[in-house]
Amino acid sequence: MQDSSILLKAVSVTEIKKVAELAKVIWAKHYPSIIGQEQVDYMLQNMYNHESLLQQIQEKAQQFYFIISNNETIGFISVTNEKNDCWMLNKFYVLEEKAGKGTGTKVLEEIIKVIQPKKIRLTVNRKNYKSINFYFKNGFKIDSLAVFDIGNGFVMDDFIMVWEQKSR
Repeated sequence: MQDSSILLKAVSVTEIKKVAELAKVIWAKHYPSIIGQEQVDYMLQNMYNHESLLQQIQEKAQQFYFIISNNETIGFISVTNEKNDCWMLNKFYVLEEKAGKGTGTKVLEEIIKVIQPKKIRLTVNRKNYKSINFYFKNGFKIDSLAVFDIGNGFVMDDFIMVWEQKSR
């Protein structure tokens, strides 16, 4: 059954724990085959702990939203306004059992309504074929390659992808 409606609900500072819990569930199913369990554990521990999420909101001005479908929280998304209506899509995660049903496309449509960007940038692991294909389907193009050292001997080996608002 397709999700009939998607709502985005701003995440408050008091709801950060739920973001971390969702990340843990989503990452456990999706990322070990791509980056290995050791790197998954490291990234969750360092990027999804309470202090890190709080810093992302307060110091980096990331705006987090819960993705709600049929009154159920099924994921989260976060964005940062970089400059001149150019946005960074920092995080975009949907529970595996809710993905692949048009949900992601509806979420993108909703976030575009909310932020009204001229351009959206994101990074995606070069071996995350399912997500890369999703972004291609939704109008993103590969802009460049980037390798980010995230510490402890781990790197993020990513494509930087870009979506631009079509001129009318």
